[in-house]
Amino acid sequence: MFAIAAQEPRLNESITAREVRLIGYDGEQMGICAVEEAQHVADNAGLDLVEIAPNANPPVCRVMDYGKFKYEQAIKAKQARKNQSKIETKEMKFRPKIDVGDYTTKKKHVIRFLEAGNKVKITIMFRGREMAHPEQGLSILERLADDLKDIAAIESQPKMEGRNMHMVISPLPGTAKNKKAAAGKRNRKNVEEKEGE
Repeated sequence: MFAIAAQEPRLNESITAREVRLIGYDGEQMGICAVEEAQHVADNAGLDLVEIAPNANPPVCRVMDYGKFKYEQAIKAKQARKNQSKIETKEMKFRPKIDVGDYTTKKKHVIRFLEAGNKVKITIMFRGREMAHPEQGLSILERLADDLKDIAAIESQPKMEGRNMHMVISPLPGTAKNKKAAAGKRNRKNVEEKEGE
């Protein structure tokens, strides 16, 4: 199929050129002819005459089913959008004096985000006198990075911005795939257990 210009091409009677280079429905070069003759060829085939290269000299026209062409292009565009993977950046906030239980819970959330294929921005929020000890926040970020080294990589090193310290981690290439495989195994296991009851 020929690519058609970004703006809507001229069809049939709206083609203004006197002469056109005609391409048949099957891609056959039919040479240069008057636009009326080209329109006659398209009408006899029950198809449209579409100007695909308006800036050429003479303009290039093709005999095609334009409605079908537009429909196929829309389907291809929809498929391309469907296949695109959208990576979101999630955020998880920690405090410098976080308790072990809270740390574990938040770490589980970070793991869930990474397994879903998202990047995670880790923020350590400092208040008041905690600003005098940024090393506490840094130690939490280092501990988290160490705990997640099997499934994530540091994309942006820890840095202070105002009263917050940030670090961005992204999932390693196999992380999201492994999650899908594990989910599939769990689903099969659940089905087998229900059948066994």
